[in-house]
Amino acid sequence: MTTKTSPVSMEIGRASGGGMQGALAAEWTKLWTIRSTYWGLAGALMLIIGLCLIMAQVTVSNNTDERVQERPGVVSVSDIATGSLDMVQFVVLALAILMITGEYATGSIHATLQWIPPRGRMLSAKAAIAAAVIFPSGVLLGLAGTVVAYPVLGKWGRLDLGDVVHDALMTGLYLAVLSVLILGVGAMLRSTAATLTTAFLFIMVLPVMLANSRSELLLNIADGLPSTAGRYLLNGDGPYPAAVALAILAAWTAAAMWGGITVLRHRDA
Repeated sequence: MTTKTSPVSMEIGRASGGGMQGALAAEWTKLWTIRSTYWGLAGALMLIIGLCLIMAQVTVSNNTDERVQERPGVVSVSDIATGSLDMVQFVVLALAILMITGEYATGSIHATLQWIPPRGRMLSAKAAIAAAVIFPSGVLLGLAGTVVAYPVLGKWGRLDLGDVVHDALMTGLYLAVLSVLILGVGAMLRSTAATLTTAFLFIMVLPVMLANSRSELLLNIADGLPSTAGRYLLNGDGPYPAAVALAILAAWTAAAMWGGITVLRHRDA
């Protein structure tokens, strides 16, 4: 799953008049001329379908099995889809990571920086294209998970159109913002393996470790992490409102992008 800078994309960037418009056109073309994009989106779709089917079946089983003491009862169908994001998000994040680290792996980053010398413009163009693709993809993933979970849940599922639309939009927003964040991390680390490992530790492992501690300070730190804020944004049941959760995500993303641009400006490709 590597990426190469297509000469066609560079010609498109030139034909678009250069500047940010040309950079956006080039990044858009590069993203859709590599197979990893299609495999990644298809993989995310298959994974969320499989996870939602399993989670819906487990919910039904827990409600009907007499041996289970704590039964979930009737649940919102769209909550099944948002609950599957803990695993699905890493497939989506891999797409954003490869937009920058794949070019370092193949050496095509040299051509990219020759055509788009301003480092900030180059990374900002990648971030804009990543968000533009992943936001609607996240919305569709949320809707797909809800659709497959609904018939399995049966009477144990509550389908509310407002909840479905809200959760799908929040899923797309969360994945889009997190993808831009991880793109900035990828620009700093320049390695697919290192960035994926960092994402897993920072998004999955660290919040769980801090949340299970007995220290109030560590619990407060956990609440300020991007994945925790994202969970509160999706579920709406955190210690702070959704607007604050989004602000926390935005702050982390801005910091990651600043770090990525700073590293690009001070280290030669």
